[in-house]
Amino acid sequence: AALALDNGLARTPPMGWLHWERFLCATDCATDPRRCVSEQLFVEIADVMAAEGWRDAGYEFVCIDDCWMAPTRDKQGRLQADPKRFPSGIRKLADYVHSKGLKLGIYSDVGNKTCAGFPGSYNHYDLDAQTFASWGVDLLKFDGCNSGTLELLAEGYKRMSLALNKTGRSIVYSCEWPFYLRPAQQPNYTEIKQYCNHWRNFFDVYDSWSSIKSILDWTALHQDSIVKIAGPGGWNDPDMLVIGNFGLSWDQAVTQMAMWAIMAAPLFMSNDLRHISPQAKWLLQNKEVIAINQDLLGKQGYQITKDKNFELWERPLSGQAYAVAVLNRQEIGGPQNFTFSLSFLGNGLACNPACSVQQLLPASRDWGVYSWVSSLSVEVNPTGTVLLKI
Repeated sequence: AALALDNGLARTPPMGWLHWERFLCATDCATDPRRCVSEQLFVEIADVMAAEGWRDAGYEFVCIDDCWMAPTRDKQGRLQADPKRFPSGIRKLADYVHSKGLKLGIYSDVGNKTCAGFPGSYNHYDLDAQTFASWGVDLLKFDGCNSGTLELLAEGYKRMSLALNKTGRSIVYSCEWPFYLRPAQQPNYTEIKQYCNHWRNFFDVYDSWSSIKSILDWTALHQDSIVKIAGPGGWNDPDMLVIGNFGLSWDQAVTQMAMWAIMAAPLFMSNDLRHISPQAKWLLQNKEVIAINQDLLGKQGYQITKDKNFELWERPLSGQAYAVAVLNRQEIGGPQNFTFSLSFLGNGLACNPACSVQQLLPASRDWGVYSWVSSLSVEVNPTGTVLLKI
């Protein structure tokens, strides 16, 4: 297990693109080739990421989720890509993605079948790790469906971690371990961080405001047990960014981006980058917000107060700075003002004796210098967030 304690990866939260929320398990390429989970989709996404600033903004992984596989393993017992949808094979796709200065992620499952019913990795952990490494894969998302007992679940996650390390290839390891554990027992996050680079705690994100709210509520409710474990090498994963799709208003998209930065979340977009609005692109590529997410101190933020419809969150940053998010949960009426004392932030240290305040979202502007005893009054739209750097 010593090998698994730190595989040297995910020093900051990983960033990239993942097909699941937007493209699900679409396998009918004959009638809808543009939306089908296929080689073509990942090649086109890689092209766009390289050409349109996504890679340069930090989004480096192009990730395949469930449903890429053929229904059975090959004669040697190895996983294989569906030959119709991935005619060139995963190795060729990885080479293409690498040629664009990007990395390839892939998906498997700790159980005997994936969540969508394709072959899982149970009893094949070493073979599958070797297969992924031989293909040039850079990240593995390892799901927890059909795993049998909790003991088998834990054993499978540990064994795949060790198997990945044994390949000698740097492969980021994304786990769903605590999510599948939680209904029955409190996860041991110290142990999980020994084996995984990031891990899901809660249900899949949907393209809806109610989904974003439920993730934020769950995170705030459990912050005492999850915030302290996050840091370089291991991160809590609240799931994909759905900005640029259909379900979020502009203010709600701002809230997701701001709060995912506060939570030190892996930033994996699930959208169609071939068709995305300039506004969504501006938000997802916002350098100042990404810099907060990627801050090298590596501390996850947390909710410090809740007052009627307002939530105040903070995240300690390097250089004695803080990111502060003011979230308005009201869903009726117009913009509301929230006033708070700067002495409230960072246990009184964030603005002592004085500090500069920069607003990053929903638009960038300089608020100037304030003293420790000052109050800030922030106007926030319904379901929106104002993100500040102190």
